[in-house]
Amino acid sequence: MWFSFSSVFPQSNSLSALKPSSQSTTAQVILPSHVKSITSTTNPFVKHCVKLRNSSSYRHSHGSVLLVGTTPLREIYNFQELLQDKPTTIDCLLLLEKAAVPEEFVESGIHIVRVNSVVMKKLSGLQSPESIDTISLVRIPSTFHSLCGVHHQDFSKWFPSAFRILVLDAIQDPGNLGTLLRSSVAFGWDGVFLLPGCCDPFNEKALRASRGASFQLPMVSGTWSDLQSLVDEFQMKILAGDPGNKDELKKVSYLSYELAHSLKCTKVCLVLGSEGIGLSEDARDCSELVSIATLLKSSYNTKQTLYNLFAEVNRSTKEEQGWLQSPLEGLRLLIKEHESEIILLF
Repeated sequence: MWFSFSSVFPQSNSLSALKPSSQSTTAQVILPSHVKSITSTTNPFVKHCVKLRNSSSYRHSHGSVLLVGTTPLREIYNFQELLQDKPTTIDCLLLLEKAAVPEEFVESGIHIVRVNSVVMKKLSGLQSPESIDTISLVRIPSTFHSLCGVHHQDFSKWFPSAFRILVLDAIQDPGNLGTLLRSSVAFGWDGVFLLPGCCDPFNEKALRASRGASFQLPMVSGTWSDLQSLVDEFQMKILAGDPGNKDELKKVSYLSYELAHSLKCTKVCLVLGSEGIGLSEDARDCSELVSIATLLKSSYNTKQTLYNLFAEVNRSTKEEQGWLQSPLEGLRLLIKEHESEIILLF
């Protein structure tokens, strides 16, 4: 056996009970460099990888993520290549027998291990993994911070730039959360703050939906108290996207061009609630509620709300500087509307 495991962590996809990574005492699990193939699903490293996929607490304790598929891996790798210090976050590639090594990694020096179809199915968790020939072990980026139980005062470590921050309020659907992260990157926002009740952004489905965005922008998991400290430090305005129902007790402002233009030089936190529940009471109490005419309906579509609010808040900047560009070189945002859904394609 190549290594020993510490305590088994419960399966969970929520961030609520996470401890900050700096407090973790669990040793990192590393596959020896001489291992070139794995053929059994009972292999200890395979079991370790499956736990990384299934358990949020296990992922964060070990500081590692299991990434299924080639597309999100390429997104992460290409983004890192644009960075000046080019951090090494990809520890291992698990490649299906006879599958070609992705060209980006042919001379990368990354540890490549061949696995058979049975092991690949076990690792991926998919009933039909025929389209999956690559799985990677990736470190959780240093741009992610969990503030649970920490009185953190160095706010610049959270977000090096805090001009436009997306705040997610109990977004439990990993697909929605991943899409919102992609949108944040595409619109060039400065980071995402995850309030209690949000699913883990490194959840398997969230990773697939985010297409690597989880590794491309600062993310902080914390409480309303932590968020308020950030807001106070940087003197930010908190806006919350609201469908604007008629029975609304609190005033809801229409996010007009005039209001958006007035925010041109204002630091903004934009809060979005879940589609099933909407905004929490804390969000309603602490935020200025804003709405758009197209959202004045009973259903609450978080993805469409995000697109509309982003577009309005960024409109004055877009008109002065041209079409909004992503921080990623060559990234283009294609927006399609279909049956009231906003589909973001990269």
